[in-house]
Amino acid sequence: MLNTARATRAIAVAPHHLAAQSALAVMREGGNAIEAMVAAAATIAVVYPHMNGIGGDSFWVIVPPTGAPIAIDACGPAAGAASIEAYHARGLQAIPIRGPLAANTVSGTVGGWNLALEIAAELAPQTHKKLPLARLLADAIAYATDGVAVTVSQENATRAKLAELEAHPGFVDTFLIDGKLPQAGQRFHQPKIARTLGMLARDGLDSYYRGPLSKEIAADLAQVGSLVAADDLTNYRAQRQVPLHLSHSAGDLYNMTPPTQGAVSLTILGLLDRAGLDQVEADSADHVHLVVEATKQAFKMRDQYITDPAYMTVEPQSLLDADKLDVLAAGITLDKAAPWGAGRGPGDTIWMGVIDQDGMAVSFIQSIYHEFGSGVVLPTTGINVQNRGASFSLDRTKLLALKPGKKPFHTLNPAAARLADGRTMVYGTMGGDGQPQTQAAVFTRHVVFGQPLQTAVSAPRWLLGRTWGQSSDSLKVESRFPQEVIDELVRRGHEVDVLLPYDETMGHAGALVRHPDGTLEGASDPRSDGGVAAY
Repeated sequence: MLNTARATRAIAVAPHHLAAQSALAVMREGGNAIEAMVAAAATIAVVYPHMNGIGGDSFWVIVPPTGAPIAIDACGPAAGAASIEAYHARGLQAIPIRGPLAANTVSGTVGGWNLALEIAAELAPQTHKKLPLARLLADAIAYATDGVAVTVSQENATRAKLAELEAHPGFVDTFLIDGKLPQAGQRFHQPKIARTLGMLARDGLDSYYRGPLSKEIAADLAQVGSLVAADDLTNYRAQRQVPLHLSHSAGDLYNMTPPTQGAVSLTILGLLDRAGLDQVEADSADHVHLVVEATKQAFKMRDQYITDPAYMTVEPQSLLDADKLDVLAAGITLDKAAPWGAGRGPGDTIWMGVIDQDGMAVSFIQSIYHEFGSGVVLPTTGINVQNRGASFSLDRTKLLALKPGKKPFHTLNPAAARLADGRTMVYGTMGGDGQPQTQAAVFTRHVVFGQPLQTAVSAPRWLLGRTWGQSSDSLKVESRFPQEVIDELVRRGHEVDVLLPYDETMGHAGALVRHPDGTLEGASDPRSDGGVAAY
């Protein structure tokens, strides 16, 4: 079992250790948490390419040392040509999960990096010396140029998805090595991404949408048959938001606004705050059951309301009103599992956290949706384009019906908290339907039950519904749970599947905490290739 990492100056956590080190190196040079996160985001896009990339979306929750938290929505909308009629004209009744027609939304993450750096300059004291963009991207460019060692996770994902993806433009040339499956430990080069990141370093991040690079991206998208055009890139800008807020008995909790399921994560914790969770034993059948039942209630809310906020029928923050949470909490019973339908499915994602020497904390998540996104790699720029738009429906009556310019639903949601005892916490995970559940596991273990931070991340986890690598909607539990806990969950009516002791299906979680005296602690997930970097 890993020990909780502790430090006194600055700390970072990521599901790949090189990304955490990139963040730390920037902070050692005087950079703040936002600058450090941009560096980490660029690095992890290179070193964990099956999980995320610059062809995807991202979301930020920034908690300054004082003042209101800030959120960044870096989710790209559907292309102007991405209409239901356009798919029906091609004889399609559903958006393909892979391929060029799945690549139907603008990739927003680089726009999010750009807005984040503008906010960093706004929040920084006058004495702060801004680090140049070329420095922030330097590690990523070097790893793409010189190569990075293939992880077991990348090898396994490539093997599992090769038959599904090998026919799509650019996939084989990009993700195989000399035409063969990459093996863990082999050196993996990405020269086209190195060149693309170099152009961003030279011309600025806005060039992705309105500069020389954008022209190459638009030409690439047209060549492969995507519906995203030059005008879609030109019209895109990431958006600054006020994060959703939950008043919890332990403090103030924050998460991302729609179109993410941040409201779901906060709803679960709000329901557990009302359901007597603090009266049961940690990691018992009662603990798991209450979180699962709260999840079912929160998913019902999600499936009724959560979409692009421009199309929502309620104000997102109102979903967390105390009276609404009271009603949902009344639907939870301790002795019996409620009926359960189906989840929203998998999501391939990375979460990272940073806290700097001044106490600024960042919770960040970046994704291309499924493993390798659409499977399409743009021929000139080497960008692996996301398939997030596959989450749209071609049924006009559905909440998630496709419309040009509409944002797709996201499972992504970076979490943060200012606790009543003076601690600041950032935490999150990858994992589709599992994201709010794993957040609930980590938060309740550490904050409600007082478990050490690393224990809260490493301890056996559960997941209701589908997530990365899984297709069933059962309640999945790791085999490290005692048999009596599993048997009791079955007795209460849960359909239980038992997975491996440390199963990557449960996602790659992480958490950081800053204490009132300025000391720091961090925890990374043994299910990932990650680590904590600190000084």
